[in-house]
Amino acid sequence: MLGAHLQSHLRQRGFAVDWCADGQQGLEQALLEPFDLILLDVMLPGCSGLDALRRLRSEQSVPVILMSALGAEQDRIAGFSQGADDYLPKPFSLAELNVRIDAILRRVALERGSQRQPLAVAELELCEEPCEVRLLGRSASLTASEYRLLELFLGSVDETLSKPFLYQHVLHRGYTAHDRSLDMHVSHLRRKLLALGYDRHQLRAVWGKGYVLASVD
Repeated sequence: MLGAHLQSHLRQRGFAVDWCADGQQGLEQALLEPFDLILLDVMLPGCSGLDALRRLRSEQSVPVILMSALGAEQDRIAGFSQGADDYLPKPFSLAELNVRIDAILRRVALERGSQRQPLAVAELELCEEPCEVRLLGRSASLTASEYRLLELFLGSVDETLSKPFLYQHVLHRGYTAHDRSLDMHVSHLRRKLLALGYDRHQLRAVWGKGYVLASVD
């Protein structure tokens, strides 16, 4: 079955994947949980992919890639008119799927970066050149990747950011399950913030999902 095949492939790439074979069930889950991206088959029991997309778009702007054996022009137009971000006619290769997913995650990362609000953590000062963070007169030098991580986390406090998203935005490459580069950068950044005595937020791992800069009560 295509769904099980895609679930296995994407998990091997390091994505956390939820798979629903029923359109209504999938729609309900998409409305309840935050997702970086949704792969949506047009032909689904319970609720068609186009109907699910129409209802999803009335409440969320999460990126959606439609998949369908109906590759005619009118079917593609119908998908895009309902708010699809991309359209994959079946059969498609996993290589093509990977490229489409990475392109959308890259675009979302850039959009989120451009829409970030000014940092609201007044006592923590960031200086882009050189990559440096200061707190109450003390300073710590960051690598370029650590600086981008900190800037991104401070603009998304209490929001879990997935590893694939962070790889695209911070390291500018796709994520694979055995790549530990991001974990290393997060560990170094956490250590440097602790050395500064910064305790307003904690940088935490979220099992199976990614990382969050969590507010400390």
